[in-house]
Amino acid sequence: MAHGIPSQGKITITVDEYSSNPTQAFTHYNINQSRFQPPHVHMVDPIPYDTPKPAGHTRFVCVSDTHSRTDGIQMPYGDILLHTGDFTELGLPSEVKKFNDWLGNLPYEYKIVIAGNHELTFDKEFMADLVKQDYYRFPSVSKLKPEDFDNVQSLLTNSIYLQDSEITVKGFRIYGAPWTPWFNGWGFNLPRGQSLLDKWNLIPEGIDILMTHGPPLGFRDWVPKELQRVGCVELLNTVQRRVRPKLHVFGGIHEGYGIMTDGYTTYINASTCTVSFQPTNPPIIFDLPTPQGS
Repeated sequence: MAHGIPSQGKITITVDEYSSNPTQAFTHYNINQSRFQPPHVHMVDPIPYDTPKPAGHTRFVCVSDTHSRTDGIQMPYGDILLHTGDFTELGLPSEVKKFNDWLGNLPYEYKIVIAGNHELTFDKEFMADLVKQDYYRFPSVSKLKPEDFDNVQSLLTNSIYLQDSEITVKGFRIYGAPWTPWFNGWGFNLPRGQSLLDKWNLIPEGIDILMTHGPPLGFRDWVPKELQRVGCVELLNTVQRRVRPKLHVFGGIHEGYGIMTDGYTTYINASTCTVSFQPTNPPIIFDLPTPQGS
């Protein structure tokens, strides 16, 4: 049990006063919030693919941000695939079908997928606004008829699609959510603060694996070009103080690819594409003890 976290009673997360300035928030968090989380934060090297899976464990294969560039990806052995969004460029049905075909050829027992900000057609409010505004920023998406995308997630016949929802597989409770802090008005973008916190408050306690499209503040979220961290402080507080999953997998920030731990939760930014959209970051594997009785 981390310091300062009561063992009984419901923990309520409120909007962090530094929501609007994530870089300042992280500095403040490190200095003033250490009572909530011991300073065990450090980088972790990925385990090699040929590492034998320990007895009684399940091997997760984590990918993200493949952006319709799956052809050359070498996929390792594992049990469960986790893809944390941006599997397309724009969420066009043709892209979703191509991604689904790729999933269909993979040997994993379960394949679990969430959307990212590039899956425009999966965000119904975004699409309604796009149509209303007669908005030609995304002409190929604007041209779609509602019947083309109304049920676009049903094209993912070879996976389990999560959107603010959970599934239990092999005894693991897995929750997925697509939301990210506002960035240039893409899909599933929400303002920092209460709007995002309302979504994170839907995550139940007792989740083993959390899948989000973007990072929590301070974990694989550094954007060198901007010289700032862009992760969500409300997501950080939710993960560390309330939900406390064993594994938090995300992508979104291509530059942040890699693994960290805070001593309790392992954080994996599994972005397959680099900042220049080359699909060269290898999938990351992670083993967890399979819950008893599953």
